[in-house]
Amino acid sequence: MNNSYRWVIVAAGALMTCVALGAMFSLAIFLEPMALDTNWSRTGISSAMTLNFLVMGAGGFAWGAIYDRVGARPVVLAGAVLLGLSLVVASRAQSLLVFQLSYGVIVGLAASAFFAPMIALTTAWFDTHRSLAVSLVSAGMGVAPMTISPFARWLITAYDWRTAMFDIGVMAWVLLLPAVLLVRQPSAAVAASDGSAPTLAADPGMSVGQALRSPQFLVLGMTFFACCAAHSGPIFHMVSYAMACGVAPMAAVSIYSVEGLAGLGGRVLYGVLGDRLGAKPVLIVGLVIQAVVIAAYLAVGNLEQFYLLAIIFGATYGGVMPLYAVLARDYFGPRIIGTVLGAATMLSSLGMSFGPLAGGMIFDAYASYSWLFIGSALIGLGAAGIAIAFPPQPGRERLQAA
Repeated sequence: MNNSYRWVIVAAGALMTCVALGAMFSLAIFLEPMALDTNWSRTGISSAMTLNFLVMGAGGFAWGAIYDRVGARPVVLAGAVLLGLSLVVASRAQSLLVFQLSYGVIVGLAASAFFAPMIALTTAWFDTHRSLAVSLVSAGMGVAPMTISPFARWLITAYDWRTAMFDIGVMAWVLLLPAVLLVRQPSAAVAASDGSAPTLAADPGMSVGQALRSPQFLVLGMTFFACCAAHSGPIFHMVSYAMACGVAPMAAVSIYSVEGLAGLGGRVLYGVLGDRLGAKPVLIVGLVIQAVVIAAYLAVGNLEQFYLLAIIFGATYGGVMPLYAVLARDYFGPRIIGTVLGAATMLSSLGMSFGPLAGGMIFDAYASYSWLFIGSALIGLGAAGIAIAFPPQPGRERLQAA
């Protein structure tokens, strides 16, 4: 293996994040037909997504720690097997509880096996263009709304939601199991070429506990949490919100797809800017833009306005997400990156868990999503405020263990 293989790792990681996160977020497409077919409440169905994020958070921390010990391939293999199995079981659920356990718990555990380990693996392969590479791996999440979501909508229209979910589970096996074979750890020569600045976390005496108590991690984790708490509700309920505003179902799904397409461009743009200007200032600006756009959704009145905001919103939330992994690598180095990134992902997943459930409860109570967007915008501004407190980058000042 040589350095050129690192782009194969990027491609495999992008495919995995696309299928895994696309399957998980497709619950937004299933929400309406499931509620009509089963008479389950939107709050009950949405709570499966909340469980998804809670389990994904704990799973991300566990899978990240396992990655640091055994590498990426065993982790993503387990995730591939579990993802297909969980979707197949969920498609046959006859009670809300069984659905919540299969879709909420097992899908969340499976999806968490891909993001942190593949991002950590990518940072190990790249010593230059790291922000761009990480952004491209996470771009799979941007492709998902343009592929998995319309495919799910088409299957639901042609058959029913149960058949659609079953088929997506089988598709996950077909795509992910071969991709697992492409996953490799970098050779010693590639790993040794890493030119990143040394940090205290790279010191063999630095424990995971010390890293997780450091000011750098506390700010990183709190920003990641608030950022995801801000955009999770608007993302998950966007299709239902557009339909409530009078947009036709398939057109409403297309808004979701536009967000995903914009997210692809946003990841590349923010990745390039992060390499040139530094991850911190780019992240702060992105968080401010995200909060403003969320608030602007309160004023939309037609499909064209939805599309315009979807472009800005998708590019922004898609672009800022990979920057957290870049900051984690810069602050803590390669030795414990899996565990640290897994812990940060756990906090972000806790943030993501609030939006779907809150949106469902707000709609069930008021038949409107207005308070969801108001609250999300305020939380988004809070995330930007926290990000300003990021300590200096490694190389300028050594990490301070709390």
